[in-house]
Order: sequence, then structure tokens, then C-alpha cells
Amino acid sequence: MIDKQVKTTADAVAGVRDGSTVLVAGFGAVGVADHLLDALHEQGARELTIVANNSGNGDYGLARLINSGRVRKVICSYPRSGDYSAFLKAYRAKSLELELVPQGTISERMRCHAAGLGGFFSPVSAGTKLAEGKETREIDGRLHVFEKPLKGDIALLKANKADRWGNLTYIKSARNFNPVMAMAAELTVVEVDQMVELGEMDPEAVVTPSIFVDRIVVVGANA
Repeated sequence: MIDKQVKTTADAVAGVRDGSTVLVAGFGAVGVADHLLDALHEQGARELTIVANNSGNGDYGLARLINSGRVRKVICSYPRSGDYSAFLKAYRAKSLELELVPQGTISERMRCHAAGLGGFFSPVSAGTKLAEGKETREIDGRLHVFEKPLKGDIALLKANKADRWGNLTYIKSARNFNPVMAMAAELTVVEVDQMVELGEMDPEAVVTPSIFVDRIVVVGANA
């Protein structure tokens, strides 16, 4: 019987190795797997590369990992949003590397890996510092920059509902990067508000199919 639910957030992040690339879903504070990020902090993995839209807020979740010196590099689009004091402190101390990637590009790089493609050309960032050191090509009279696929060792996601197979649904904008990150990681771990029985979700409403999900842990009111 297929049942991907685990009992605790500690079980969910077990086995994450030092030096892992961690895909962290979310847009601002929406759709972020903060319970899993806190569990990763307790788990102890170090020298992490974090791929996210933002660089964390306050002193919880991703920011907590940064504050404790566990993150080596952040690949993100908006490092200076919300309370980014943890990121700023580490970056100014030169203990944290930043790779700035436009929002659409970061999403497409992950989708590119999920699709098994070797990269793509994009006009975004052409002629800017973000294109330095990258291959460029003129296509239809417009300069394009070659972007490589972006894969994760683990993805930490947040969804609203799941069944034991791992089919997922989200609430509105909380979907954000979650579906593409689910496809772009070797191990996909999801915190959900509630579990439902097989067949209870309308198949047309399933956003992330079970094939992309490895572990599920309930953190909502039904935990």
C-alpha cells in the first residue's frame, strides 16, 4: 500500500546531507514550508544552497537557518524584502554568497531541469551584470542569454491538502513555486494542512500529481 505520510517534521527532513541544494517554495510569506525549515534547522545539515524567491523574514524558517550560519549560498530573486536582516547581516559579513536570478528565469530554470532539457536562451538580463560570464546569442535581432537548468537535492513545499499517495492541492496564490519545485528535486517533502482519503479530491483540482511527491507531513489543525 502506498502511503507517503510520515509522523513528524523530523522524519520528513531526515537524511538531508551537508552541502545540499534546497528548493524552498513561497512568495513572500505565502506558501512557505516554515515547519519543515525549522525541522531542517534542528536536523543539523550545513553548507546549504537555498533556492527561493526571497531570503527569509525575521528569525524563523529560512532566516533562522541563515542566522545560525547553516546557509552557504542563496539563489533568489528578491533578497531585500520583508525583514531581511538575517540575510543582510550574513551577506555583509561575507559568510553568505548571493546569486541573483530574475523571478521568471529562476522558475524556468527549475522547469527546464524537470523537463530534462539542457538549458534555454532568454532575453532577460541581456546586457546587464547578471549576464556576465554567460553565453549569449542573437536571436531574431535580439540578444539572448543562455541559462542552465536548476535542480534541487530536496524541495520543501507547503500545500493545503494531500492524500496518502501524494496528490496535492493549494489555496490560491499559495501555489506559487510549489508545483515546479516538486518536479525539480530529487526528494520532494511537503507539509500540508490536512490529509484526505483517496478519491476525495476532484482529479481536475489536483495541481501536483503524486508521482512528484516523496514525503508528506501534516502540520495543520488536523496534525
